[in-house]
Amino acid sequence: MQEKKIKVGVVGATGLAGQQFVSDLVKHPWFDIKALAASERSAGKTYKESISSDAGQVGWYAPGPFPDVLAETVVQDARKLDASVLDVVFTAIDSGPSKELEPLYAKTTPVISTASAFRYEDDVPVIIPGVNSEHAELFKVQQKNRGFKGFITPNPNCTVVGLAISLAPLESHFGIDHAHVVSMQAVSGAGRSPGVIALDVVDNIIPYIPNEEEKVSKEALKICGKIKDNKIEPSSFKVIPTCTRVGVLEGHTEVVHIELKQEATYSEISKIWGSLGAEFLEKGYPSAPKRLISLTEDPFRPQVRLDRDCGDGMSTVIGRLRSVDGKTSSKHWQYMLVSHNTKMGASKGCLLLAEHLVHEGWISSK
Repeated sequence: MQEKKIKVGVVGATGLAGQQFVSDLVKHPWFDIKALAASERSAGKTYKESISSDAGQVGWYAPGPFPDVLAETVVQDARKLDASVLDVVFTAIDSGPSKELEPLYAKTTPVISTASAFRYEDDVPVIIPGVNSEHAELFKVQQKNRGFKGFITPNPNCTVVGLAISLAPLESHFGIDHAHVVSMQAVSGAGRSPGVIALDVVDNIIPYIPNEEEKVSKEALKICGKIKDNKIEPSSFKVIPTCTRVGVLEGHTEVVHIELKQEATYSEISKIWGSLGAEFLEKGYPSAPKRLISLTEDPFRPQVRLDRDCGDGMSTVIGRLRSVDGKTSSKHWQYMLVSHNTKMGASKGCLLLAEHLVHEGWISSK
């Protein structure tokens, strides 16, 4: 438990992802929102005004009621935000502005981002807490390279989160030759603007999401990689994704086929998944689930509507684990997973990372 609350700022606070941050932070026991920032268009307005239409409709799309405690908070211009008075900045902005603004904030303050702008930089770790937490050591390299007192760490693409959580321990224990994955992604992953036109996705499956498959492949290998020579050396196995959009509001479903380098049994895989992040989870972080992976033996699960909120949306639910060749010990395995894209894959996943970084001393109250 934190004795002194961590002062946080949310940049992009008026958008859907930013609202999700605000919704999760306003009730958080460790963090205290001290600044809300957005584009110049919203700057100078109260938070409630900034998301309200001329007709008075409040455009609040995050879970739960609008946080009245922040209604009169004046939204700052993101380009003028003084990050030095904050302990951590959460950014929920597009990659273009994040490329410009996040390094400005990181000069003085840690930045945890939902944008992809820095995910592929050699000195920037993409961390899933409890999976590759050791990659935080790269912050020292980043600070030296860029002259930061803080750092930048982006969360993974929301499609990657559940996939990497399932693959990383298998790569560590058995090695992976390749992984085929077909994603069936919720419409909320596209945001509200430009979003997905309702008539396109109802009674339909959109077979292509621009740039998504490249992100899935690169990020999964980076997360499963190891630090070597002051950078992350990605894992060498192949990730072959097909990413689709389906008429589901929240929660990504993925079908995965893997070929391991060593044979494994159901019980061995089950044990490895069940123990993933056990030491990390024992720390009792406010946003952490009881387990990172929840394995079900019900052949009709996981189902996105029934399983996306497992562990309050922070646990990846895996089911239909079976060997392709029917052998007890095999290199070839198939399974399905459900991962909550707007919780573990977005703001709450970032909060869990922040909690861990506070515990480890990377983020502290000034």
